[in-house]
Formats: sequence, C-alpha cells, structure tokens
Amino acid sequence: MSTTLAVANQKGGVAKTTTVASLGAAFVELGQTVLLVDLDPQACLTFSLGIDPEDLDLSVHHVLAKGVEPTEVIVETDEGVHLLPATIELARAEADLLTRTGREHVIRTALEALAKQGITYDWVLLDCPPSLGVLTVAALTAADGVLVPLQCETLSHRGVGQLLDTVHDVRRFTNPDLEVWGVLPTLYDGRTNHARKVLDTISETYELDLIEPPIPKTIRFAEAPAAGRSILATSRTNKGAVAYREVAKNLATRSKAGKARKVANPAQGRG
Repeated sequence: MSTTLAVANQKGGVAKTTTVASLGAAFVELGQTVLLVDLDPQACLTFSLGIDPEDLDLSVHHVLAKGVEPTEVIVETDEGVHLLPATIELARAEADLLTRTGREHVIRTALEALAKQGITYDWVLLDCPPSLGVLTVAALTAADGVLVPLQCETLSHRGVGQLLDTVHDVRRFTNPDLEVWGVLPTLYDGRTNHARKVLDTISETYELDLIEPPIPKTIRFAEAPAAGRSILATSRTNKGAVAYREVAKNLATRSKAGKARKVANPAQGRG
C-alpha cells in the first residue's frame, strides 16, 4: 500500500518545496520508492531537482488536463526519486479543470492509472501550490494525509484555519478518510522564545500534532536548488539534512502503523 501525503499551506515561503524534495531523498535513503508530484505552476520543485521546465515537452499539466498517461511524463532524478514535473502551463489547469466533472479526482485518477499498470510507490508526495484552488483540493482528495509546513513566525499561521476548513470540506465531499498528520515547523531558530511560542499557539488553537524535530534555519537550503539536488545530497551532514532524515523516519513509522491498522481492520480507510 502506497502512502500519499499532500504537503500543503496556501502561504508561500514556508518551505513546502524544500520539504517535499528533502523528504523524498530521505525516503530513498531508507530504501523506499518515491514519486514526487509538482503541482505548483512556478515549477520550483522541478527546477530544484535539476530539471529545466523549459526543456520539457510534457508535464503534469498534460496528465491532469489532457489525459496523457503518467508513465509518459515521469522522470527519474539523480537522487533516485521519480518526478511528475511541472511547467508554467500548469497555470492553465485551474481554468481547464473548473468546468470539468470530477475535477477533484484528477490526481487520484492519475495515481490509479499507474497502479493499474503495476507501478506503485511506497510514498507519493504532492507539492501543493500556495493557494486553496482546484489543484490543492484535488491533491487533498488523492491523499491519505496532509502535512503542513509552518514557518515559526506569528503571521505565518494565519491561514492554517482556512486550510483546515478546506480539509473539512474535502472530508465531507470527496475523501472522508483524509487525515491531518500535523504541522512541521520549518525555518526554526531555536535561540528564540518566539519560535516555540508560535508552535505552542498553533497546537493549542488548532489541536494539531507537531511533527518533530523542527527543521532549523540554514543557508544551505537556499544553496541546494542551484545544484539541482536536495540538501541531503549537497550538505549531507548539515543540521537541516539531519533533521529531515529524522522526520522521514518518524513519518515512515507512522505510515507503517497506519497500514498495519488497515490490514487488521479493512473496514477502516480506503487503503
């Protein structure tokens, strides 16, 4: 059974893409197979993994809006993760999908198409755009869980309530088994009391789990995309790389426990 995790927060600058790239590389280090899906028209994930969007003839836009088979679009990166890349064409997907029946299910349908061909992954990580539009709703509809990267500053959590409202709607209408796995603190400066206070406020206000350890602020995160690799490859012993490896291990443990529950009680979840 695959675990599909949507990494979502409609506020930009909270390290969503860094989180997807780093966790993907960390899961590969753990011996697991990984598919990353770039759902942001800015294609930052695609670029940060060493692929120039302008060189691509096909992208995730063609899968979601044009019916192209995912196998024709997936590329393998230098770090061993597979990627459904994005280009600026994805900006048209919102308009293309708005009038389409079943638009909320386009990502789930694409993943099911892979499964029908016998192609499965241990992890599918969905890098959601910084909005709560059609693509984010489709990602949440396809996902088993939601991970919310959150910069440890007061203003960064103002949109969390809106995201949780969207999650609630998705549970009601398209994906009743969707779980919020928790908040991943990013850009964390452990020297300040303010950062911890922000986390405590989030936990108290929204009753969300905190995914540990927090991801520390480091300049190495800004340098990694220029090399076309994740921080795990460019600065293996950096504190940020170490933190993402630990988060990946914790998420893998949670996923394994969840799968065991589903096997023991098939009536729970959709598998």
